[in-house]
Amino acid sequence: MKGYTGETIRNIALLGHGGCGKTTFLEAALLATGVISRLGKVEDGNTVSDYDKMEIEKGYSINTTMVPVEFNKIKINFVDTPGFFDFAGEVQSALRAVEAAAILVDASSGVQVGTEKAWEATKNAGTPKFFVITKTDKENVNVEKTIEDLKAKFGTSVVTLDDRDSLSEAIAETDEELMDIYFDKGEFTDEEFNRGLSKGIAQGDIVPVFTCCSMTGEGVKEVLQHFIDLVPTPTSVAPLKATRGSEEVELPVDESGKPVVFVFKTLADAFLGKISLAKVISGKITPGMELYNPTSEKAEKLGSVFFLRGKTQGEAPSVSAGDIVALGKLQFTKTGDTLSEKNNGVMLPRIAFPQPTLFQAIEVKEKGADEKMATGLQKLMEEDPSFVLSRNTETHQTLVGGQGEIQLGIVLSKLKDKYGVNVEIVPQKIAYRETIKGQSDVQGKHKKQSGGAGQYGDVHIRFSPSQQEGLEFSEELFGGSVPKQYVPAVEKGLLECMEKGPLAGCKCQNIKAVLYDGSYHDVDSNEVSFKIAASLAFKKGIVEAKPCLLEPIMKLDIKVPDDFVGAVMGDLPTRRGIVLGMDPLPGGWQMLHATAPQAELFTYAINLRSMTQARGSFTMNFERYDEVPADKAQKIIDAYKASQEEA
Repeated sequence: MKGYTGETIRNIALLGHGGCGKTTFLEAALLATGVISRLGKVEDGNTVSDYDKMEIEKGYSINTTMVPVEFNKIKINFVDTPGFFDFAGEVQSALRAVEAAAILVDASSGVQVGTEKAWEATKNAGTPKFFVITKTDKENVNVEKTIEDLKAKFGTSVVTLDDRDSLSEAIAETDEELMDIYFDKGEFTDEEFNRGLSKGIAQGDIVPVFTCCSMTGEGVKEVLQHFIDLVPTPTSVAPLKATRGSEEVELPVDESGKPVVFVFKTLADAFLGKISLAKVISGKITPGMELYNPTSEKAEKLGSVFFLRGKTQGEAPSVSAGDIVALGKLQFTKTGDTLSEKNNGVMLPRIAFPQPTLFQAIEVKEKGADEKMATGLQKLMEEDPSFVLSRNTETHQTLVGGQGEIQLGIVLSKLKDKYGVNVEIVPQKIAYRETIKGQSDVQGKHKKQSGGAGQYGDVHIRFSPSQQEGLEFSEELFGGSVPKQYVPAVEKGLLECMEKGPLAGCKCQNIKAVLYDGSYHDVDSNEVSFKIAASLAFKKGIVEAKPCLLEPIMKLDIKVPDDFVGAVMGDLPTRRGIVLGMDPLPGGWQMLHATAPQAELFTYAINLRSMTQARGSFTMNFERYDEVPADKAQKIIDAYKASQEEA
């Protein structure tokens, strides 16, 4: 694949609902341009784009892939993204590498949830977009109705190119000068029309609709030509905002500038190892060039530099600004990192990946494979940064988090296939806490005499609730009842006991302890004795001070279409949730604010998707700890006692 400059490159992300025909469209484009001799099919597992073993087995895309198409001396870099909602992170990555997006729409299905999500993603990213209606060969397809549905859903910016009159009105609204011309003359010259059309598309004010049939090839070349004519070139867009240290800078996409590369996707290839998909933002790069990563603060020598078309590699002796390339085996660079010359040191903003909403607890099936599991999952996180791995230090569980069951299922399947680690999903534990609601005044006395030096420690402590999160400790000693040198040992003994409460072995919080009296022995008293005495006082004092269990309460911000607000609000009380308020959002949406116990939210990502036909979304953050209702608390306590007896 020969080298191209910014003027002869178009970068386009393919988005849309799962099964809308993105992969097949690419097959048709490759067939139309002579790259392949027959059309591959997703169901046959022989397409250029879906080459991963797991994609072939499952019959749908799970990775972002690069498929460049060369047509009329122009290179169109298609970045193909998965259609399932769980892979929203792949869409965010792809949109950082392109100047436009094509949202594919199945003519027989019309506007689907994935169509809406793709529109929202491009709108949030400020990416110019096009609709491409596919599968027009299906029976009983009404393309005109699909176009009307698109206009009804997404507004007057959606247009077809065959109606010059309505297009002229849309073009006039993109620019004051063009508006004046339209009012004065009532029409545009071809130059004015094309200039206004390009500007309207770039601004997002005009969203053209094209149609094609991938299976027959009808309209495919015409769509490619439209992309060439209307997609902004990489060098025509406004300079990108970046930072150099604490300084904000603008970075034009310029072939003559200093080399700057942005890594937007990492792939783990079974044979080639780690591959970084990167957009050359400025200058040129060549194999052997040394660049600097300010994030890792390490130098990277570019080894293999190549173009990818699916899994096929093409030589890349030099890559200019605006093009997308694959870099082999970068040691210190991850998705979202920027590479540049060390004396330049610029950094582009990192990719805003969606926050995980579904967490699952996992355990290895083979004893001693924990380290191997952690290593494999860390590598998979490089490939998909929207997936997270964490260790809950209170419950001692390993948690994986993502957007849904499909994504997490894929991650765990890859863990088994690529790294040979079998894991199972286990019930997730809650990090309950224990505290007290009352007061107590107790003595803790430790006395041991068994030949030789003895042990003696005696403390009197008052326990009560505290506003401080942990232990609020103080002393009111008088007359030397407990020597000052033993007071730290008393506090240490109490702090250690705070890690495991008497009810269910949970961490304690919000407890005040006042050491006010005690006694000691000149010979037998020591720090260990007073530490033990303090622990005896704690265990006795907490039980006498009306102990209770606390559970984590989460703050939910739930974005829901108007049509589903009732269902979502009706569901929250069944989860012991409380609706705090609701804010209207543009376009027929509401933002619900609520709180609910974490124990009721483990599957909320799945439940919300079901309640809202996958349109709803939410973020969840820890808010506070509240007391567990008595009936539920007793079950937790009983389960803990039973586990202790078994142990």
